[in-house]
Amino acid sequence: MKYSLVALAGAAGPALAASSASAYGQCGGQGWTGATTCVSGWHCTYSNPYYSQCLPGAASSAAPTTLKTSARPTTTKKAAAPTSKTPVTTSKAAVTTSKAAATTSKAAATTSAAASPAGTSGKIKYGGVNIAGFDFGCGTDGTCSVSGIVNVAATGATQMKHFVTQDGLNAFRLPVGWQYLVNNNLGGTLDATNFGNYNTLVQNCLSSGAALCIIDIHNYARWNGNIIGQSSVTDAQFSSLWSQLATKYASSPKVAFGIMNEPHDVPNISTWAATVQAAVTAIRKAGATSNLILLPGNDWTHASSSISDGSYAALSTVKNLDGSTNNLIFDVHQYLDSDGSGTHADCTTDNVAAFTTLATQLRKDKRQAMLTETGGGPNDATCLKNVCAQLQYLAKNADVYLGWTGWAAGGFDTSYVLSETPNGSADQQLVTQCIAGMFK
Repeated sequence: MKYSLVALAGAAGPALAASSASAYGQCGGQGWTGATTCVSGWHCTYSNPYYSQCLPGAASSAAPTTLKTSARPTTTKKAAAPTSKTPVTTSKAAVTTSKAAATTSKAAATTSAAASPAGTSGKIKYGGVNIAGFDFGCGTDGTCSVSGIVNVAATGATQMKHFVTQDGLNAFRLPVGWQYLVNNNLGGTLDATNFGNYNTLVQNCLSSGAALCIIDIHNYARWNGNIIGQSSVTDAQFSSLWSQLATKYASSPKVAFGIMNEPHDVPNISTWAATVQAAVTAIRKAGATSNLILLPGNDWTHASSSISDGSYAALSTVKNLDGSTNNLIFDVHQYLDSDGSGTHADCTTDNVAAFTTLATQLRKDKRQAMLTETGGGPNDATCLKNVCAQLQYLAKNADVYLGWTGWAAGGFDTSYVLSETPNGSADQQLVTQCIAGMFK
């Protein structure tokens, strides 16, 4: 999935309760036919072309500005604000995000009838949800606004406890911007306040009963537009971040390290693999010798292109300190709508063909992968069919696929197109039938 970084714009008009959106409600976006003004004291905040939301405070007069463009088909995905109605910990000038992905020829529509290698009937190990919020404000160019985050520590705690106790899920991915953790100090130490906020979410995950809590650095292989290890941003600066994080969580075996969210347009995949290797080495040297580490490839980490774009081969060279590949897991993403962007409420493919190709290679090499982003319209019949079929395939091939985390809950409103946020105590239908249903 790709993000385009956008500045917020207020569009609040007269706040008449009868015709105004509620606090934290949707108030705009492509195809939106509901209220476009907010109740008194709230303003309509532009997040992306598909989603605007009522947030507290005065409106901004700034117009939405796209700070990054791409030659690939770009749609949007992200929006922010906890649904628990707790105060949003972001400034009025916060930068929010949008997310999308380019499809590849490998991601053509498939059906569950596609041929697959012999799998295993064993139960898949991990199933869960992304708890987004600390990544809000991050764009595809790796520019992350520190003020753009939404602190979802409390909201996330409630959601994770619900997912564990009510749905039997056991894994959560916790996206966060690199800039937030070090308070915009490239190569610097973890900021006590900011890291403390994020660590509260991690600890809430660990205390929820989850078996896996994934730290995900949501920067697209970049810091403020510069590709790590292939620009002025060095492997040493990136490795310093991971060394510090690994030191904090070396004694927590349920914490996994997601090296980087969705690298894209990386000129040299071998050089990127060396950057990943530097991070892995730093993590292992910090004492986290057996925690899972997720290795991200190029092309937005698509499962469908991981072999053809050279990512799989390059990342296969990444090793632990002892030369082994134990607990080094390939990180993959895959959405199911017509353009692979994860911005549409319908699903046109079950991705079985893509996951079959990857499973064959994984099995040959005795390696494993984990699907850390996927999803669809929470009530759409095509998604209920195809997402379930996709995850059922992964479950039947649990020897090579560790599990999945759906996108997304956390700071997303229940009206978000891919929302997995519970509506009170009630789950979204997609969560009930697929995300949790295929895990049981």
